Amino acid sequence: MIHPLSDVQSKNIGEGTNIWQFCVVLPNAVIGKNCNICSHCLIENDVVIGDNVTVKCGVQLWDGMRVGNGVFIGPNVTFCNDRHPVSRNKNWKMEPVIIEDGAVIGANATILPGVVIGRNAVIGAGAVVTKNVEANFTAVGKFNLLCYKKGR
Repeated sequence: MIHPLSDVQSKNIGEGTNIWQFCVVLPNAVIGKNCNICSHCLIENDVVIGDNVTVKCGVQLWDGMRVGNGVFIGPNVTFCNDRHPVSRNKNWKMEPVIIEDGAVIGANATILPGVVIGRNAVIGAGAVVTKNVEANFTAVGKFNLLCYKKGR
C-alpha cells in the first residue's frame, strides 16, 4: 500500500510494504518486502532497506545507508552521513551508516556518520552514537561521545 498523499518515485518496493502519508521516496531507493514506512519520512536515492523493517515517523534515510532485515527505527531517529557539513560544499565526503539485521534504534537517537550498528544491537532512546556498536550490544546515553575543539 502506498498512501496517495506520499511521493514515491521508486519502483523498487517489495510486496506487502506500506508507505504512509507525507513520505518521499526517491527513484533509486530499494525497499524490501513487508516493511512499514510511517508518515513524514524521507528516503534518498542510494538507500537499501531489507525485509520486515519498520521506520517510524519523522526519519530521514540519507544516501549511502544500508538497513538490514528485521530492523526497527524509532520515531525521529537522526542519521548523519557527513562528518563536517558545510552549506553548498561540493567536495564533501559521504560516510554511510550501516544497520545490520535485527537492530533496534530507540526514539530520538542520533547516529553519526560512518557508524555500523551490529546485528541485534539495541540503541536506547535519545542515545548519541559516535562509533560502531557490536552485535548484541546495548548502547545508551552518549556512547563514546567525541570532543572537538572549537572552530575548524
